[in-house]
Amino acid sequence: MSRSVKSLIIIFSVLIVDQVLKFWIKTNLSIGDEIVVFKDWFILHFVENNGMAFGFEFAGEYGKMFLSIFRIVAVIAIGWYMFKLAKQKEVPFGFVACIALIFAGAIGNIIDSLFYGIIFNNSYGQVASLFPAEGGYSSFLHGRVVDMFYFPLIEGRYPSWIPKVGGNPFIFFRPVFNVADSAITVGIFSILLFYRKYFNKLDDSTSHDEATETEQTA
Repeated sequence: MSRSVKSLIIIFSVLIVDQVLKFWIKTNLSIGDEIVVFKDWFILHFVENNGMAFGFEFAGEYGKMFLSIFRIVAVIAIGWYMFKLAKQKEVPFGFVACIALIFAGAIGNIIDSLFYGIIFNNSYGQVASLFPAEGGYSSFLHGRVVDMFYFPLIEGRYPSWIPKVGGNPFIFFRPVFNVADSAITVGIFSILLFYRKYFNKLDDSTSHDEATETEQTA
């Protein structure tokens, strides 16, 4: 099995799990509904966001459109880079797999942004329907990303001596995220942990090639 095929298997596996779970959440829960999976720290909590990973927002209608277009351009670049690396046998496949995870995660959230506003109606106060007769809740490029994983591992209050927030409640880990976000995070952190030396080699190789070209030109 070629490295490119292995990369595609990773990508489609992430996308299938991501989209199946999002469809299930969207068609079975309304915004704010939750299912306790394990005790009080592993919860499926349905939220939607207009912006980036882990529920962070990108303001305004034009901001949302810009983010969607930026994501598409970034995914094209990542995909080209990944398949280029897959053909280079000297590149560890683990590194290629990390890029594939990032690529799959980006596509997973792009699908929400591109199509969910068209194929679903609102989830506020109701369970959404797929392809509703009255049409979707938004237009192309303006769909909201479905998030569901919530891990409030630690709950407490900030010490009273901390300025501004002292005495206020806090939750760790507060962000709600999805499978696509997880794939992106795992891919990035794996690269930082295991493949930083590879980037150093790339920099050294690039510097050597540039120096060689300069000498030849001179």
